Amino acid sequence: MDDRFRALLACPVCGGPLSAGWRCGRCGAAFDAPNGVPALRLPGDARTEAVRQFYAEAPFPGYPPHATLDWLRARASRSPFARMLDAAIPGDARIVEVGCGTGQMSLYLARADRVVIGADLTRASLLLGADAARRFGIEDVLFVESDLVRPGLREEAFDVVYCSGVLHHTRDPRGAFSRVARLARPGGMIVIGLYNAAARLPLRLRRVVARLSRERWIPGDPVLADRAAEPERREAWLRDQYRHPEEHRHTLGEVRRWFRANAVEYVRAFPSALLHEDEEDGLFSSQPGGWWLEEWLVQIGWARVLAGEGGLFLVIGRRSENGVSPQGE
Repeated sequence: MDDRFRALLACPVCGGPLSAGWRCGRCGAAFDAPNGVPALRLPGDARTEAVRQFYAEAPFPGYPPHATLDWLRARASRSPFARMLDAAIPGDARIVEVGCGTGQMSLYLARADRVVIGADLTRASLLLGADAARRFGIEDVLFVESDLVRPGLREEAFDVVYCSGVLHHTRDPRGAFSRVARLARPGGMIVIGLYNAAARLPLRLRRVVARLSRERWIPGDPVLADRAAEPERREAWLRDQYRHPEEHRHTLGEVRRWFRANAVEYVRAFPSALLHEDEEDGLFSSQPGGWWLEEWLVQIGWARVLAGEGGLFLVIGRRSENGVSPQGE
């Protein structure tokens, strides 16, 4: 394996360095990398295993049969957030996507001289990502089987830590965030995506109707309407949004408290948490914190803006250089 990748990995048992033969140089634990995907996941608790099995049965999101690199980049580029993220990350950055699923964002970001690790607890998803990387000719990404409790990733090794749609499916989202934050180097960027407590309400109401009608009637879901002619993609959305075994919802204020507790400076939210935003600002450009009432009004408005994302919002932070949260944060 390329030394660039091995330098970013660690033994999930003790955090020690791994040799070329997948043995820990500190505690001697031995691992393997079948099909080119390092197996650095230790057994999890029952709730974690339930989530892993959920995605093992139907990896999300999937790849069309004849997907190409051009397809991937065109699909990702339709997302304003993905374009802004790509533009904000330097061309020589070390990136980890924690909870990468089938790896589409990892593959999209693997350009220029970046080195990308895509980590997930579901091997079936990772194998799809690794297969796509081979077919697309992308060599600067490595997919790794790992989890958030004891990740096989080196702490303080990454310039950018990206974790979207993951923490709210863990037993302890705040504790999971603490482990994610430690992966960023001092001064490194952290991007997390979570279900918003206010913006998720419409989907939660639709989920009640879906369960009562046994999914025969689900009113007002724009994604289901958009995918009416694509049964496989429609079923994937139904599974992920309406049948998931573990889900939590969060507010911007709650996430800002997580940041303070882990010496992470709040940079901004996406969409913006301000009623009036300068659209020219980059994704990693700091925005002032809004008045609490303004932030709540914005989050209520996200119920409409984020309908196509199931109420998912993103928060960007910068890990403190000295391990201390800035005053006022």
